[in-house]
Amino acid sequence: MPIVSVSGLSRSFRVAEKAPGLAGTLRHFVRRKVRTVVAVRDLNFTIEAGEMVGFLGPNGAGKTTTLKMLSGLMHPSSGHVEVAGHCPSRREAAFLRQITLVMGQKQQLIWDLPPLDSLRVNAAVYGLDDIEAKRRIGELAEMLQLGEELQRPVRKLSLGQRMKAELLAALLHQPTVLFLDEPTLGLDVNAQAAVRLFLADYNRRHGATVLLTSHYMGDITALCPRVLLIHGGSLFHDGSLEQLSQQLAPRREVRLELAESLPPARFSSYGELESCSGRDVRLLVERERLTAVVGRLLADLPVLDLEVREPPIEDTIGRLFRQGGSDPP
Repeated sequence: MPIVSVSGLSRSFRVAEKAPGLAGTLRHFVRRKVRTVVAVRDLNFTIEAGEMVGFLGPNGAGKTTTLKMLSGLMHPSSGHVEVAGHCPSRREAAFLRQITLVMGQKQQLIWDLPPLDSLRVNAAVYGLDDIEAKRRIGELAEMLQLGEELQRPVRKLSLGQRMKAELLAALLHQPTVLFLDEPTLGLDVNAQAAVRLFLADYNRRHGATVLLTSHYMGDITALCPRVLLIHGGSLFHDGSLEQLSQQLAPRREVRLELAESLPPARFSSYGELESCSGRDVRLLVERERLTAVVGRLLADLPVLDLEVREPPIEDTIGRLFRQGGSDPP
C-alpha cells in the first residue's frame, strides 16, 4: 500500500476583488465582488514508503497548498487524500506522530531561547522521557553537525545553523513522512550541501518518505530519483528527471569550434542555428538525428573541437514556466 495516496485532489479559494481608493472601498462595502481561484486541480499520485520525491513548480503553482492539505493544515475542496493510513484533515494524534512539515520561510524555535530549550518542549509534547529525548537529540545533532549551537539563543545563530536546528526540532519525534517546503531557502552553498547530506542520511537510517519542494535544482538532483512537476495547479509530469528532460528538451546542443569562420547559411542543413560568433557555433539537433549529424559535421566542416551537451534541466523547466503552457515545447 502506498504511504501517500492522492486522488482527484482540488482546492479553490474565493477571493474578494476591490478597486483602489475610497470609492473602491465604499463600492466593495456595498456590493462585494468575489472570484474563485483554483490553486490545485485534480491531482492524482501515490508515493511508496521510503521514496524521496521532488515536487517542482513555479511560484503559485500550488505546491505549498498541496503540502498543507497532505499535512492536514488545509481541507481539500474535493478529492481524497490518505497519508500513512489516515485522513490528514482529521488531525488525529496517531497521524501527527508520523508526519512533519518543514517550511523554509517559517520557524518553530523560540527566538530568544537556545534551541535546546525548544527541543525539550517538543520532547514533552510528544511524550518522550528525558533519556530518550537526550538520545534522539544527540543522534540528530551529530548527523547535523550541531554542538554548542544548541545552547546559544536562536537569534545569535547563522541562517544555516538555524535551519539545521529547525530540522532537528521537526524530526525529534522520528516521523516516517517528511513534507519539506523549501528547506534550503536562503542558505549558502555549503549549508545547502549539509542539509542534503543530512536528509539522505535520515532517509537511509529511518526509511522515511520525503516529499520535497525546492527552487534549487541541486536539492532535487541530489536527493530525488522521482519528480512531480505541477503547473497551473495540475500535474504535468510524474517520473524521473531524465524522462522530464527528454520530454521538455527533445534536442541536444552541439557546440563547434572551427578552424575558420563560415557564413550562418552553411549550417542550415544540420540543425537549428542557435548562435554563430566567428569560429564558435552552437546548434540544436534532434536526439534521433544526433549521431548522423555529428558524423556529417566532422566530415564536412573544418572542426577543431566538438561538444555535445544536454540542456540544463533548470533551463528547460524554466522555459516551460515562462511559456505558461501545459504542453511540452
